[in-house]
Amino acid sequence: MPTDRDAMTMAGLNLIQQALTIYDRDLRLAVCNRRFQEMFALPDALVTPGADFAATIRYLARRGDYGDVGRVEDFVAERVETARAFEPHYMERTRANGRTISVEGTPLPQGGWVTVYTDITPAKRQEALLRARSEELSDQILAYSEDLATANRELQATITALEEAKRQITEAEARTRLTAEMMPAHIAHVGHDRRYTYSNRRLTSVMPGTRTDPIGVDAADVFDPGTWAVIGPHLERAYAGEPSVFEFTHPPSSHRIRVALTPDPISGGVYILSMDITRESQARAALQQTKRREMAAQLTSGLAHDFSNLLTIILGMQSRLARMGVPAEARELIDATLAAARRGGGLLGRIADMTGPREHDPVPTDLAAFLADLDTLARSALPSGISFAIDTHGAGGRYLLDAGMLQDSLLNLVLNARDACGSRGRVTLTVRPVQETWLEFTVGDTGPGFSPEALDHALDPFFTTKGGEGSGLGLSMVYDMTKLAGGRIMLGNTDAGGCVTLRLPLRPAGDARPPGLVLLVEDSPDLRSALRDMLRGAGHSVIEAASVAEAADILADLPEISAILSDIVLEGSATGIDLARLPRPGDCPLVLMTSLPPDDPLHRAAADVAPVLRKPFTAAQLDAALSTGDRP
Repeated sequence: MPTDRDAMTMAGLNLIQQALTIYDRDLRLAVCNRRFQEMFALPDALVTPGADFAATIRYLARRGDYGDVGRVEDFVAERVETARAFEPHYMERTRANGRTISVEGTPLPQGGWVTVYTDITPAKRQEALLRARSEELSDQILAYSEDLATANRELQATITALEEAKRQITEAEARTRLTAEMMPAHIAHVGHDRRYTYSNRRLTSVMPGTRTDPIGVDAADVFDPGTWAVIGPHLERAYAGEPSVFEFTHPPSSHRIRVALTPDPISGGVYILSMDITRESQARAALQQTKRREMAAQLTSGLAHDFSNLLTIILGMQSRLARMGVPAEARELIDATLAAARRGGGLLGRIADMTGPREHDPVPTDLAAFLADLDTLARSALPSGISFAIDTHGAGGRYLLDAGMLQDSLLNLVLNARDACGSRGRVTLTVRPVQETWLEFTVGDTGPGFSPEALDHALDPFFTTKGGEGSGLGLSMVYDMTKLAGGRIMLGNTDAGGCVTLRLPLRPAGDARPPGLVLLVEDSPDLRSALRDMLRGAGHSVIEAASVAEAADILADLPEISAILSDIVLEGSATGIDLARLPRPGDCPLVLMTSLPPDDPLHRAAADVAPVLRKPFTAAQLDAALSTGDRP
């Protein structure tokens, strides 16, 4: 239905003295003004939107408007083929009624074209009058005047076409700039003089601390010296025509950056694309470590099995030998052999811990509570002559951490620091966030520090500086667990002694969900009792159901329910999936649980509607799931 704006537009078109038409890409009439119908005396059917262009040409040709055209259908086909090319054009023709018109056509970006018809009969009459007075004008001036008039009209048509092309180019440039600004990467161009000619606004988000507006600035002045020391040589090679893609760690922010440099053969400059791949590199490090563990497990499992059998035989034979009443001197040798064999068994266990399957399982962890527990464990393992202190630098709150794995790593480092200090000294644990990218844990001591050899090989399996008392697997296990988390480990010395730094991905977990009333839906009474105790231990109140029907009645009667924990398989035909689709309070997360394997169709269907906990699970895993569970 036409709007007021449509009516105003048509009224304006009807007021102009020229005829105007717009045909779409299918050669159907989209818009025309009243002057078009009046100029060509067309019937209503040919000036109605949707009218066929070929039908209009056929009507005018049969009426003789184009003069003698020969076969009408051939003429119509030729005009239609020309129109489909959508080329800008300008022409003048004299109609059968003696009037002369100019026809100016301009294609549209969406397809089709707009045409303006102007009655230029008065102008042509003036040209004829000039020709009639040719006795007063030279033939050259007369021809020049006629050519100039025609050229002016053609020039005006060309100007119109150029203005439309300029508008389209401007719109395309605006779309390109908007696309560049939306990209999660820094896109830039540096000219032949090493100065920025273009940069979107992503540079400071990719590499914090750089200049906000580098346009016109020399590339060396945009970055800090450490970053330029990495980028500069690659940029020089790009100016020499060598494209490159490289990665580096941005010193001020600790972001992992990937940079692509592409030579610009036209201007002699270089195109730059920079991306923050910190999360990608963390995930890649974790995946690589998992692959290494799998490979190590394959290489060592067979050897460990055979060695374990040999140790079992040795222990058995030494035990039989001890029962034969051997002399005291032989008894000492037997005891030493047994001790060595048991130590070998312990060593096999530690190798199994390093190479066996272990998954990184981060859950929301209160850092203050975690460090309080660690403080208790660490102090109990240190002698009275060694002090222990934790400095958090304000790094409080909840983070996604594998608390068990991290606790093992930090305790291992504390025990190593204890051994380095001897009978007296100080061990410190410093915790701080680094550029909103890492959560850093540094264990330092007042011992002699790492030797050059230890700095190079301390993370290698079986390397030890403790002689026969060390297995050489402690730092290797810390390295393994840190890499599984997507983190980094660094060794160094300070003025006080040695230090080991762990950097784990900084992933805030948000505030803990406050205790509330949890609806527990489980058809096994024994399992329901265990889950009830787990929920109550976290401070929740619990109301129970064994089927979807019971749960639906409880939800209808108790709008104060704050969370739902349900098994997938329940009494009756309805499942936990059906429960997940029932209406529930607005801020009421639902978590499903099951012992079905992940490839079971019911498990896959449940994962599409809500988070699924695999049985068995810990209280920490349950708390994390309820804090981030599916909400209606």
